[in-house]
Amino acid sequence: MNVFKDLYQYRELLKSNTKKEVRGKYKHSFLGVLWSFLNPLLQIMVYAIVFPLILRNKQEHYVVFLCCGLIPWNFFSIAINRAAGTMLENGNIIKKVYFPREILPISIVTSEAINFIISTIIIIAFVLFDGIALTPYILYYPLILLVQYLLILAISFIISAITVYIRDIQHLISVVLQLVFYATPIVYAANTIPENFAWILKYNPMTYIINGYRDIFLNQTAPDVKMLILLLAIMVVACVVGYMIFHKLQKGFAEEL
Repeated sequence: MNVFKDLYQYRELLKSNTKKEVRGKYKHSFLGVLWSFLNPLLQIMVYAIVFPLILRNKQEHYVVFLCCGLIPWNFFSIAINRAAGTMLENGNIIKKVYFPREILPISIVTSEAINFIISTIIIIAFVLFDGIALTPYILYYPLILLVQYLLILAISFIISAITVYIRDIQHLISVVLQLVFYATPIVYAANTIPENFAWILKYNPMTYIINGYRDIFLNQTAPDVKMLILLLAIMVVACVVGYMIFHKLQKGFAEEL
């Protein structure tokens, strides 16, 4: 419970740090926050050309299908990449000033969640443009987002702490994320995978998260609520374990940084 007391006591720091992360991401760029829209749009444009036209992908409403996979994936991958280096980037502050160190990964994940919520406008725009009506199933969006947020936070706690001691983790993460990208049904449908490889998707939590977004936006149906609630419980436990690892390792941050 101490972590919640600390976060409440330093809530203004958490709030200001989250604002800084949101604003600072595109601070010196001409288009600023518009890159939250342009980056995923450019990626969607590339994949929308490559897969349907060149690779002959026959998926119906492929652009919407792609949006529901690629935009949540960007939230996942960018947040983890940024969280990995946050302790190193803030080394001077960590050595000089006391504050709950967990504020750093939490503020990054929260700022990327805000960017993701803004980017969801892109999904809705393509849904409407493609003639797909929005349904009440969109009300499941906060549940799916919460599961994804906790998944990213659990991973961020662990990698942000370990990177302080093993700097090579930062470089390894990019490779691992690239592998996980292809092990997640982002540019392809889960049912197109051969049965002998289906277990990869089965044990990948991002599979259920992306399928959840596709259900509420594209398929106009309820997501697998039982699986999402199970995942939610697992992610709560994962966050606790991740925080415990973070809390144990943070004792040596000042010396290592």
